[in-house]
Amino acid sequence: MSSRTRAALLALVMTAAVAGCGGRAPAIFGPQYEYEEDLTLSLDGSATLVVNASLPALVVLHGLPLPIDPAERVDQDRIRQLYTSSYAQVARISTWTRAKRRFVGITLRVPDIRALSKAAPFSWSTYDLHQEDGMTLFKQTLGASAFKPGTMPNVGWTGSELVAFRLHLPSRIEYQNSRTLDTDRPRGASRGNILTWEQHLADRLDNKPIAWENGVPGVMAVRMDSQSILYRTLWLFGLAFLAAVAVLALLIWLTMRRGRDAKRAAVS
Repeated sequence: MSSRTRAALLALVMTAAVAGCGGRAPAIFGPQYEYEEDLTLSLDGSATLVVNASLPALVVLHGLPLPIDPAERVDQDRIRQLYTSSYAQVARISTWTRAKRRFVGITLRVPDIRALSKAAPFSWSTYDLHQEDGMTLFKQTLGASAFKPGTMPNVGWTGSELVAFRLHLPSRIEYQNSRTLDTDRPRGASRGNILTWEQHLADRLDNKPIAWENGVPGVMAVRMDSQSILYRTLWLFGLAFLAAVAVLALLIWLTMRRGRDAKRAAVS
């Protein structure tokens, strides 16, 4: 088999694997998360929130009435009903299977992040977004899960599964309190101004704090500029464009002036 044929077969296998995971890359490309909240926040409080989770995780963390049998088909209408409210609208749902567990990906449009805790699946958190000393402060305080001791489903969990809260921010970060998993070392933002707080599923079920802020447990905190990076970039681009136009106009004026001076010299 030629190297070109092997490469083509590998690409075909990888494409099929990603499609089988609901469009998500398989495990070899990164950590396995049992529950994720991926929040893209705007400075006005509107947001897009993507929840990727196994059905058993939604049951134990939020107490949602969902089947955990992998042989049972995922009822997307039921998922949509549970997650749709005045505070969040479901835009898209995807499903896949991993480690003999059914997973769902739920994309939601959130008009105001500050009101999201009124939606049942997010009532374990409170959200705060406000201006202070010329900066924008965002805090998500994560409370207890709905898990009750003695109700752990037998779905193959080992205790090492991960829970993650990811935050995509629109402006320059001045302060944040994310830490690397199981350590107290600060964790910087990744490319695209993305912050991540991680925790083992077992610790989340035990209601251990995912972060601390000024002695308060469970608070994921960020302080950032009150002007978006995009707005600043467009402003700088506009200034650069005006400067270029001014330089071009100056060059045209100098060229025309030299032409007039040359005509006057010829006449005299």
